[in-house]
Amino acid sequence: MSGPDVVQHPRLATALALSGLTIAAVVAIVSPGTVADALFGVLLVAAVASRLLAVDVNVGLMFVSGAFLCGILGAGFLGAAAAFCVPVLSELIGWAIERYRPIPMLINLAASALPTVAAAVVIQQLGLDHESAAFAAALAVASGAVLIVNSELVAVLMAVYEGHPLQQRGRALADLAPTIAINIALVTAIGVLYAQTGFAVITLVLVALLAFTYMTRLVIVARHRTKEYANLSWGVLSGLIRTLDARDHRAARHCAAVARFSRDIAHHAGMSTRDQELAHTAGLLHDIGRFALSDRVMERGVVLTDEDWVSIRRHPELGAEMLRDIGVYGPLSEIIVAHHERPDGKGYPRRLTAEEIPEIAKIIAVAEVYDTLTAPDTYRTQLSSFEALTELRRVAGRQLDETYVEMLAELLAGQGTDYRHAAEADYDEELAIERRMNEAAGG
Repeated sequence: MSGPDVVQHPRLATALALSGLTIAAVVAIVSPGTVADALFGVLLVAAVASRLLAVDVNVGLMFVSGAFLCGILGAGFLGAAAAFCVPVLSELIGWAIERYRPIPMLINLAASALPTVAAAVVIQQLGLDHESAAFAAALAVASGAVLIVNSELVAVLMAVYEGHPLQQRGRALADLAPTIAINIALVTAIGVLYAQTGFAVITLVLVALLAFTYMTRLVIVARHRTKEYANLSWGVLSGLIRTLDARDHRAARHCAAVARFSRDIAHHAGMSTRDQELAHTAGLLHDIGRFALSDRVMERGVVLTDEDWVSIRRHPELGAEMLRDIGVYGPLSEIIVAHHERPDGKGYPRRLTAEEIPEIAKIIAVAEVYDTLTAPDTYRTQLSSFEALTELRRVAGRQLDETYVEMLAELLAGQGTDYRHAAEADYDEELAIERRMNEAAGG
């Protein structure tokens, strides 16, 4: 993003990238090594295939680059010409398909070709036997150095191009340590294998690497689609709650309060972090089935008929069905459907007994009743926290689980009025939708 403090230098970045690429090309011409070897064709085909498969498989900061592996192997076994052609041709073919910005493309070409060609010249000058331990060590050192130089060149040239300062480069290099280690190990292992067994085995290894890359790519694509689906799901669910709030102005605040109390009770009970998050999410969504109720039932001050009460008592099932249909939130459905069940078996909709009710559903029930009794926007006469706890204890063991009633009492002890009454509970704050969108798919 450009701004008053950002000064872009596209011409300078282009000139630097072209200079680096030209130097690499000249060195490759002057001291080419050999490309008249079947290995060159295998490496080039593998590098191009890797690039077309989006072979830089990023998972956080860890990646295995087939094009990088092929470039280093070309530098070690064939020389500077192969070290130049393999990364440059594979990147150009990738760019021809993707058509991203030309200046970053030049930066990628220079950053991949220049250090790889330099590594080829150094290894060539050492004149080591390909089957020796010294050659394997040189290949390992070269692969690590090339990765570091490549990363730094891209960072510096892109900073020049986009006008951003270079910051925390030491931290960035530290984060690259797993990547460097993985790629060094693969390059060294494949190099030693080729030196000892020959052409056929390295071809098989590269094919296996491509297959692994392709399968990993499929996994990453699937994770990305799942994340998009989760994002859409959370958007739909939060939209339904907001629509419900437009019909009943207490809905969003109530859901936020129940979510907060439920998470804190689960924490006080010593539940796992996952179950605490599940309790919080279930609290946010526990009343989502009310969206399907008629406007008449949702109105305040209306005398409800027996038919109306039958409809109201269906909202846990309706909410559970909505969550099951969405899919990603299926585990919540068993909690939502049971949050109006009672330990004495007189709840609804399934008349479950204490042993049959999910623990988190018991927590939701306690949190909901407490907030309903203490909230200023409820349809009941507002009670103090002490009065509400007295009422909860009166029905404990029958309507509510007595263990979680006492845990709520312990939790509220010493808390201020703002927390105990949750009048200012903020749905947006409790929703934290961006975090939930990232976590819903495991991302």
